[in-house]
Amino acid sequence: MRITHIDITRVHVPQQTSPSDQPVETKNDGYVPTAGLDKHIIRLHTDAGITGLGETWKGTPDAAVDAAAHALIGLDPTRLSLLHLPLPYDANLVNARDKGALVAVAPVDHNPSIHAFEIAIADAVGQAHGVPISQLLGGAVRDRVLVHYWSGRRPPEDLARVAQMAKDQGFGGIKIKCVLEDPNVERVQAIHEACGPKFRITLDPNQRFHTIADTVKLAEALEGYPIEVFEDPLPKANGYADYVTLREQIDIPVGLHLERPEDVLSAIRLGAADIFNLRGTMSTVNRLGYLAEQAGMRIWRGSGLDLGILDASYAHVCAATPSCTLGSDIVGQFAREDDLIVHPLVYEDGHVMVPEGPGLGVELDTEALARYTVARGDDGGPSAWSVE
Repeated sequence: MRITHIDITRVHVPQQTSPSDQPVETKNDGYVPTAGLDKHIIRLHTDAGITGLGETWKGTPDAAVDAAAHALIGLDPTRLSLLHLPLPYDANLVNARDKGALVAVAPVDHNPSIHAFEIAIADAVGQAHGVPISQLLGGAVRDRVLVHYWSGRRPPEDLARVAQMAKDQGFGGIKIKCVLEDPNVERVQAIHEACGPKFRITLDPNQRFHTIADTVKLAEALEGYPIEVFEDPLPKANGYADYVTLREQIDIPVGLHLERPEDVLSAIRLGAADIFNLRGTMSTVNRLGYLAEQAGMRIWRGSGLDLGILDASYAHVCAATPSCTLGSDIVGQFAREDDLIVHPLVYEDGHVMVPEGPGLGVELDTEALARYTVARGDDGGPSAWSVE
C-alpha cells in the first residue's frame, strides 16, 4: 500500500460563545488559550482505496503541513513507525504550543503537523488490518474514557451555571482556567453549592499561582472542597524543585503538564508531581503513560478544544493507556460550533465511548468541511490544496 496523494484543507470552526463567556478582567498577561483557532483537516489517500483522516493542532503553519505531506508521498503507511515519522522540521515553522509560548510545556522540536499525520497514517493502517487505532497502541483496556468538563475564566455565578450544566449532562468534574488574582475561592464555593461534594474541580493557572507561598495560601483557603488537582501551579523555568517543596506543604494533589520523556522521567525521579497531564502524539502519550504506570502514578490526556478527529484519537490513546484513569478534557464538541464528523462522539455518564473502528472509527462530514473552510491560507495562498 502506498500513499498516492494528500488533501489538505484549512478550516476555522468558531467556539460557541456568549457575552458571559468572556474572560474575567484582571491585570493579567492577557493569556487566551483559544487564540488562533484555525486547523487543517488531512485526507491521506492510498492506492488501496483507503483514506486516513487527520487534524492538526490549532495554529499550525500551512508550510509545515505542506512539507510533511510532500515527505510522505509514495511511502507505505503500514511500514512507518508512528513514534518516528519521517517529517521535516523547520524551527521557523512551528505553532505557539510547540514554541512553549503558552508555557504549558517545554518547547519540542518536531514538525507541528505530526499529530495530524500520525492519526491519518494510523487510521489508514487500522482500516487495512480491520482493527481500531487503540489496537495499534497496544490494545484497549477500556471501552470508555472518563472525561471532565472544561471552562475558561468566568465569574463565579456564571461558572456555577456551566458546572451545573456539565453535571446535568453526566460529567463528574470540571477543569477551569485561572490566575492567582481571580476570585478562585468564590468560584469553587459557587461550583460546590451548585453541584455538591462529589463534583471534582481542577484548577489550571498555567504556572500563574506564582510562588509556593501564594499557592499554599490558596490551598489552605480551599481546604474541604473537592479539588482534584492544582495543574502547573508554579513556574517550571528553573526545574521542579519548587514542586517538590510544594507537595510537602499542601494536601491537594499537584499535577504537571508535560510532553517530553526527559521531563516526565525527571519529575518522577524528583517526586515533583502526584499526577500528570500528558500531551503530544498518540504514541508519545501512550509511552509516557507507561512510565507513569511503572511509577504508580495516574494521568489524564489534555486537549486544545479540538474537533472530532483529534478528539477521537484522544479516546483511542486513553483507552490503550492503563494509567489514564483521571478525567481527560476531551470536550471539543461541546465548545465548538461543529466537530466536522458525521456522527459525533458518544458521551455516557461522564465518559466518552471509544469509537469501535476500524481505524479511527469516524467519518468526515464533507458538507461541514466545505462550510468551515477559510477563504485563504496563512500566507495569502489557497486554503485547500492537494499534494501528489
